[in-house]
Amino acid sequence: MSYEEEVYREALKWSRSIEKRPGFIQRKSKSLQTAVNNKVPERVHKIVTDSIKRMIELSLTGSQFILPVENNPEWSFEKREELIRGKIKQYKRSASWEGAGTGAGGLWLGAADFPLLLSIKMKFLFDAGQYYGLNVERYDERVFLLHIFMLAFSSEEERERVKGILLNWDTVSKERKHIDWKTLQIEYRDTIDFVKMFQLLPGVGALVGYLANGRLIEQLGETTMNVHRLRLLNDHSS
Repeated sequence: MSYEEEVYREALKWSRSIEKRPGFIQRKSKSLQTAVNNKVPERVHKIVTDSIKRMIELSLTGSQFILPVENNPEWSFEKREELIRGKIKQYKRSASWEGAGTGAGGLWLGAADFPLLLSIKMKFLFDAGQYYGLNVERYDERVFLLHIFMLAFSSEEERERVKGILLNWDTVSKERKHIDWKTLQIEYRDTIDFVKMFQLLPGVGALVGYLANGRLIEQLGETTMNVHRLRLLNDHSS
């Protein structure tokens, strides 16, 4: 069995598994989620909201997240994924220590972690896209990467909708590919809030920030690799 056949089968298995499993940081209950949110100052919520809105705008129109990476057209699919795994380790390390540092600083420094972590995630997505051969200067490919982000950090209901779009990317209408930043903001915030808000608490913030940020990068990396496999390796479906 070739490498491509092996990882395509892994991606199919992953696709089936996310239909059944909750996200990494699933809401324990609506009442608990509301209680956590109510203890966080509105100014912190505004930081999260503004950060996500700006992240989407920059992802679709700017070049801030496009870091040049070496990309040889002759590289095999296996070589490309080897490089992407290296990027996951690199960004996981950066995100973990960044989370520990901001988490140790209490409420307001901890709140600063949200835009910093978003930037790290988006830089990884654009790096990975380039390694997989995507032209990340194109608007439609940037929208594709944002849908991967949504798939990684959404509720079960929204995750199923976004997965359907991603797995049929070349045939779905432009209207269905539309990114609603308000929906993305709510899904992202509510999906990660349960653990991330504890990063704002004195004493445990540094540990929570270190562990949570690293796991969130792992989750994004797994989602990114499997979505690209399912899109690019369709000829291995037999």
